[in-house]
This record gives sequence, structure tokens and C-alpha cells, in this order.
Amino acid sequence: MSISAAIVLFAVTWFMVLFIVLPLRFRSQGDAGEVVPGTPAGAPAGFVVKRKAQITTLVAIVVWLVLYLVITSGKITVRDFDWMDRMPPPSQG
Repeated sequence: MSISAAIVLFAVTWFMVLFIVLPLRFRSQGDAGEVVPGTPAGAPAGFVVKRKAQITTLVAIVVWLVLYLVITSGKITVRDFDWMDRMPPPSQG
């Protein structure tokens, strides 16, 4: 795997984990009972983006490492997902 492919894989993994982490333990202004005038009641009550980004980074590193090891080990290849047999046979060269 090239360095650029590893970086792209980490970026995709990071954003996927972010979208999983963002709604966890979400507390809205309506839940807190302190709605700031001019904002919807569903707006976040606190600014916790830094902590969620740190959690996301830690989880993404673990997930990325597992994906990296699976890809580079060769145990699972793209041919394993060719369920309709559309890929040509592997070259013998």
C-alpha cells in the first residue's frame, strides 16, 4: 500500500468514525432547558467538538490499523468480492 493510499484510507476511516461518534451522548439545548434566543431547541448545549475529535482520532487509528493489516497481509483481496465472476483470471507472470 502506498503512503497516499494509507493517508486516504485513514481520512475516510476518520470521517466515518466521526459520524458515528458525533451523536453519542448528545445533549440539546432543549434537554438542558436553556435555549439561547435565536437558536433551535435541538442545537447542542455544549461545545464538545475537541473531545469528540480526540475520541474519533483514537478509535480511527485502531480501525485504520486493523484495515491496514488486513489489506497488506493479502488474506482478503479484491477478488474475494467478485461474486459475479466478472474479473479475468489472475495473470501467471
